Amino acid sequence: MSKLLDPKVLMAIKDLSLSAKMTIDGFMNGINKSTVKGPGLEFSQYRSYQPGDDLRSLDWKMFARSDRYYIRESEVETNIAVRILIDASASMNHSDGDFTKIDYAKYLGASLAYLANLQGDAIGLYVLKNSGIFSMSPKQDYQHLARLFYQLEQINPDGKFTKPIHYKELFAGAQKRELLIFVTDLYQTDDEIIKLLDTLNTLRHEIVVFHVLSRNELDLDFKGYSTFEDLETGETIQIDQTKARANYKNKLNAYLEETRIKLLDRRIFYRTICTDEPLDQALRDFLKQRSKLRI
Repeated sequence: MSKLLDPKVLMAIKDLSLSAKMTIDGFMNGINKSTVKGPGLEFSQYRSYQPGDDLRSLDWKMFARSDRYYIRESEVETNIAVRILIDASASMNHSDGDFTKIDYAKYLGASLAYLANLQGDAIGLYVLKNSGIFSMSPKQDYQHLARLFYQLEQINPDGKFTKPIHYKELFAGAQKRELLIFVTDLYQTDDEIIKLLDTLNTLRHEIVVFHVLSRNELDLDFKGYSTFEDLETGETIQIDQTKARANYKNKLNAYLEETRIKLLDRRIFYRTICTDEPLDQALRDFLKQRSKLRI
């Protein structure tokens, strides 16, 4: 694995676009753009003629040699719209060491956007916070990508998760299925994030949820701290970490399993990702889900 996929190395590079480029250039080394069979320019293979096939695709030279009808299939690049959703509620300010969940989300979002752009996909950005939603509709060009990087850099988490608005109208898009990637810590008080996902699910798009967690909240190891504050409500609580750790981990594991099943039941791809984990698996998950949208 390249050191450029190490989040500590990535976040030492303050230029988000440079970090994304270096990450993806290393990750994509030797990987070609995805292709599908279709009426393109580059030859792929022959197959037997079937009733209803376009006669213009018949290969008459093969017919002359074999006295049988064959169709020439070729390869075309697939292009889709990828919408990146970033949770910018205050809980994303949670830190572990030198960087926060939102830092990790920014670098992950930037890397995914660069990778999608490299594959010829249109990329959109949606930042969800209490004051509403900032949106950039999907588009495919370098200037749009540069603006997307700039908007990612400007994210400053604040307040609770966004209040319900016209999600369906905002994400309806074109008639084709799209890939929606949601980077969030899934901190919610009234299932508001699940309700958002339910709404998006009715649009029949492919949805990927990256559930961002920090190592200290996974292990309940806050290096001597005993007072904890809710970043969204300001409420505080006293905890003896040593005594609480076993019970905490049991409840956390139960919560994560319950969340996984909830999203699995909704046919939403779900992966927990820790802020100290390299980005390579998240990028592979993206490519895997993207391949399902070949039309």
